[in-house]
Amino acid sequence: MFWHKSWFDTRWRFLIGLAVLTCAAIAVVLAYPRVKELLPLVPQGGGGGLIGQQIREAAELVRDYRGYVWSQWFSNSPTEVGTLLAVLLGSGSLVSQGSGAALFTLSLPATRNQVLGARAATGLGEWLVLALVPSIIIPLVSPAVGASYDAGDAFIHGVCQFAAGAVFFSLALLLSTVFTDLWRPMLLTLAAAVGVAIVEQLFDGLSGYGVFALMSGELYFRTGQLPWGALVVSASASAAMLYGASKSFARRDF
Repeated sequence: MFWHKSWFDTRWRFLIGLAVLTCAAIAVVLAYPRVKELLPLVPQGGGGGLIGQQIREAAELVRDYRGYVWSQWFSNSPTEVGTLLAVLLGSGSLVSQGSGAALFTLSLPATRNQVLGARAATGLGEWLVLALVPSIIIPLVSPAVGASYDAGDAFIHGVCQFAAGAVFFSLALLLSTVFTDLWRPMLLTLAAAVGVAIVEQLFDGLSGYGVFALMSGELYFRTGQLPWGALVVSASASAAMLYGASKSFARRDF
């Protein structure tokens, strides 16, 4: 019953998110021929200063299909739309509110940890699908534009996205044990995500362990090495917040 309720509460967020991300991934792949046509129009010098350097780096990345996919998809869409979807899946009251629905739910023959566990497992399962399916779509659609993309690379990028997004999902779920509405957990978690992004930008030393650096998979893209440090930090943070959510939910008076 709790699994069904968790799915019922989040199904439209999940299905709409899956449709948006899948369509966006396909659009990125199909746009590649047009990007290749426009590359000769990019000035070779690119101008001076930081902007010129960024233009040159972006142009060099998209000359290669793997670099194009990373720069236009993995380093952009998951860190923006993906973060929002992970937060949405984790936000919202764990039990129905009003008309005694919360008391009825908690009077059923199940512990609060089971209620929370069903919600967490359902949401993380949905987020795993959102992280993996659009990534796997890319190697499947790439032959349509005369290109190929390694399915193993797509899978690893998807796993990195899942591990990083799980941090924000867990924070939203933790806040949902404190607040009864959808909006406060969502907005507070998004504010925290913005703060994390700013800190990562200001302190380059955190790049090996940062959540957004992990979500983009930049280390794997540039070196072929898995970001084990960031994976461990993200998994530990998610586990700690899920544990905190279980304790908060157990103490909550409905």
